[in-house]
Amino acid sequence: MMSLDNCINYLLTGAQHNVFQYMKKNLSQFDLTPIQYGVLGCIWEFDMHNPKEIAEHMGIENSTISGILERMENKGLIKRTIDSSDRRYIHIELTEQSKELEVPVRTVVEKVDKRVMSQFTKEEVITIKEILRRINKDDLEA
Repeated sequence: MMSLDNCINYLLTGAQHNVFQYMKKNLSQFDLTPIQYGVLGCIWEFDMHNPKEIAEHMGIENSTISGILERMENKGLIKRTIDSSDRRYIHIELTEQSKELEVPVRTVVEKVDKRVMSQFTKEEVITIKEILRRINKDDLEA
C-alpha cells in the first residue's frame, strides 16, 4: 500500500494549499483573493472578456465563475454587460480601479512566486513548472 506521504494527490494538495495561503495573505492588501487575481490576470494578459473563456482557461466551472464575477462586480473591479443581440453573451470590462491595480498586484504576485521558488535552483524551477504544466494538460480520463 502506498503511504499518504507518497500519494501525488496528497503532495499536490498540500503544496497548493501552502502557496494559496501565502498568495492570499499577500493579495489581501488589495482586497483580492487568488481566484479574483486569476480572473483579472486573464483579462490583463490575454484580453479575455467572456466568462466562459475565463472559466475554461482557469479550469473552473461556469457556475463557479458566475459567483466570482458577481463578487468582483460588487467590489467595483469589473463591469458585466449583456450583449443586446445575444442575451446569452456576457462581456466583462475592467473598471478604472482594477486597471490601476495591475502593476502593484503583478508586482506582489511576482514577489510571491520568487519566494516560493527561492528554495530551488533555476534548473529545478524550470523542471517543476514543466512537470506541473504536463499534469495540468493531461486528460487523466482518456
